[in-house]
Amino acid sequence: MVLPWSADLAGRLDRHVIDSQVLRGNPLGDPHERPLWVYVPPGYDDDQARRYPTVYVIQGYTGNIAMWANRTPFRRPYPELVDEVFASGDTPPAIVVYVDAWTSYGGSQYLDSPATGRYHTYLCEEVVAWVDDHYRTVADRDMRAITGKSSGGYGAMVTAMLRPDVFGAFATHAGDALFEVCYLPNFRSLARALRDQHGGSYEAFLADFRGRVPLTKPSDLELMEMYCYAAAYSADDDGTVRLPFDANGALVPEVWERWLAWDPVRMARQERYGEALRSMRAVWIDAGTRDEYYLDLGATAFHQAVLDAGLPAERVHFELFDAGHGAIEYRYPLALDWLCRRLAA
Repeated sequence: MVLPWSADLAGRLDRHVIDSQVLRGNPLGDPHERPLWVYVPPGYDDDQARRYPTVYVIQGYTGNIAMWANRTPFRRPYPELVDEVFASGDTPPAIVVYVDAWTSYGGSQYLDSPATGRYHTYLCEEVVAWVDDHYRTVADRDMRAITGKSSGGYGAMVTAMLRPDVFGAFATHAGDALFEVCYLPNFRSLARALRDQHGGSYEAFLADFRGRVPLTKPSDLELMEMYCYAAAYSADDDGTVRLPFDANGALVPEVWERWLAWDPVRMARQERYGEALRSMRAVWIDAGTRDEYYLDLGATAFHQAVLDAGLPAERVHFELFDAGHGAIEYRYPLALDWLCRRLAA
């Protein structure tokens, strides 16, 4: 039976706050003190000599750490699903770390950007080091995995490719990939919304958005989301955010090329990232066949790029399942169990 209120955990969920040095003075003035949740499995406190692998969990666009506690009808929040994975004792135990990388644009794509801040460095350098210092982890890349959905799935893919010295496995659920499929078709409708509601100006949109109750206009979320991506993929060194489309929705080629350089599919085809992929102990890729952003096509393309890079097929789990983009949290425990078994192998 699924209870409509919180259940007791077999393990323990600790709530912390990290004082980040690299996020101090970030361009948006967002908090440099960030919440961090750390789950330890049943038995963690019984054997003080035992050390554990770690799985880092990152969120999609608009995600903040408190949302993990949200409870929807007939379903349980992910921290309880994580606990269930380890409560039976069948899955090799691991420490699970929930990371917050929210910005006032709604996200960071887990990249360092002069427009938002150094969220990639924050994750890979500060958070991982803090967890290794405060918990009995196996402080080795072969015992660390990173997982996420949507923009979090994107972050899992690119973080593992950028920092294979930190992470040796990852899972991506409907992660942003194949940018011409998942992003480009939206440029025309966004250009129209800017024209009709904000005089064609993103500056006017941002001022309007911040001066009223957010998300009260139909185009609010889509406009802010695309600006967030531009802030991550195509910001100049001085923080200026460059859009990949003009007032008519047409591509701005030099900016679009900057976006494509961050496409996981294209990254995986480059030798330096291919080498990182070949070093992965385990890679999980999945997406729903009815994904509204067509990220099932991106997942398929990324899967092929991973195989083409030379990662043996037995280290990869690829699956398309019957679902859209939302309400797929039931997939996360499947990947968690699979990753933990491979980290323990």
